Amino acid sequence: MPRRQLRVTGAAEAPLRAALRALRTTLDVPDAFPADVLAEAERAAATPRLPDHDATDIPFFTIDPPTSVDLDQAMHLSRREGGGYRVRYAIADVAAYVTPGGAIDAEAHRRVTTLYFPDEKVPLHPTALSEGAASLLPGQVCPAVLWTIDLDEDGRAEHADVRRALVRSRARLDYEGVQRAIDDGTAEEPVALLRDIGTLRERLEVDRGGISLNVPEQEIVEHGNTDNTGNTDNADNTDGAYDTYELAYRAPLPADGWNAQISLLTGMAAAQLMIDSGTGILRTLPTAPDGAVGRLRRTAKALHVDWPHHVPYAELVRTLDPRQPHHAAFLQECTTLLRGAGYTAFSGGEIPEHTLHAAVAAPYAHCTAPLRRLVDRYASELCLAACAGAGVPQWVLAALDELPKEMAEGTRRGNMVERECVDIVEAALLKDRVGELFDAVVVDVKDHEPTAGTVQLTDPAIVARVEGGPAELPLGERLRVRLTQADPARAKVRFTPA
Repeated sequence: MPRRQLRVTGAAEAPLRAALRALRTTLDVPDAFPADVLAEAERAAATPRLPDHDATDIPFFTIDPPTSVDLDQAMHLSRREGGGYRVRYAIADVAAYVTPGGAIDAEAHRRVTTLYFPDEKVPLHPTALSEGAASLLPGQVCPAVLWTIDLDEDGRAEHADVRRALVRSRARLDYEGVQRAIDDGTAEEPVALLRDIGTLRERLEVDRGGISLNVPEQEIVEHGNTDNTGNTDNADNTDGAYDTYELAYRAPLPADGWNAQISLLTGMAAAQLMIDSGTGILRTLPTAPDGAVGRLRRTAKALHVDWPHHVPYAELVRTLDPRQPHHAAFLQECTTLLRGAGYTAFSGGEIPEHTLHAAVAAPYAHCTAPLRRLVDRYASELCLAACAGAGVPQWVLAALDELPKEMAEGTRRGNMVERECVDIVEAALLKDRVGELFDAVVVDVKDHEPTAGTVQLTDPAIVARVEGGPAELPLGERLRVRLTQADPARAKVRFTPA
């Protein structure tokens, strides 16, 4: 889970966008796809490997942000005769287009994940596939990996089946529209049931001790100062002297959480199938160490989040309102407890000792985003084989041992992109305020350099380095700090005790 989501809107090109371009160069982020990859993608888009089963009669729908075109999942929800629910979840079948050992496959192993920058994304697969033939766009007949999961009246999974099928999505929905239709009672039953099933699954998550973080989307809106003609268009202001930035949050809607529960349900079903078959790759996460929880408590204090000592972390998180800026900032910091997540591969019936994902509080696998994440293509094949009682394809077995390392490296690069983007954006937000004083709380002190550490500003909600004071920093205490550096070009923000 990302620490925070970032996107940039507005007119000006510099200095923020220039800094982001430089970051892509510095991190050696893949640029355009090689010609042989593009050519293979065009051929594959025209001649996919199609399944025999036809499920195009099921009126699937997708729920994504309005601008998304790389649509990994489509769903259809219904009631079962005699009680309970049926979840049909179609996942883009990337393996129908990607030949093992081919050019697209090799490039996907080099990229590992789609990388998200505030101003653009760097896709895992060529857009002819990820935003075209393989995407579950409305009206388009596509090969898919089709999950059918039956739930009882309380939302507990009773049976899961997965097979290849042709599907056709009927509608491309977005979160705001779904929420509005459900709230005002105009949603048709397959959409309206998202609330019923999602709410039941959220209750089960509470019962098993799982945690879903409603992390807001952080939007950096770029504005131009009005000149003496009243014109705010600063597209020609390449030096960035008149650029200003505003930090805004988009709080997740209940529909975001209900939709996420369908994905979590599928990932849990996939993990159990793989464990039962003795071959698979799980997404695992150890329990957070006490030190990480202690640091989070100091962050809560900095942001005026009331966290009584007798209240467990999971219980606190569920009381937070992501529409409140301080709660939103704290939820972003909560993702630090998710550090240590990794991938655990196994085969030959030797089940690993640790199979749980601490935040899910159950075995879990990544399998619902194959257009954007390499491992999901392999997880789908493992689940298809397990459900059919068939042998796992050799190309999957051959890659299994190296996949955790590849995913770890790809995730590390994605996290680095995210951290650097956050630094650049925060520097852009503060670049015109060097010399100003801010109220902050010390949330971390370096063990071997007690005059240096980290502060959490109360407004704006920014975490940054503090150094240069004459005395040891007071951990967990309020501190007045002066901004000494805010340079988007160097992605640096620095404070000193005032």
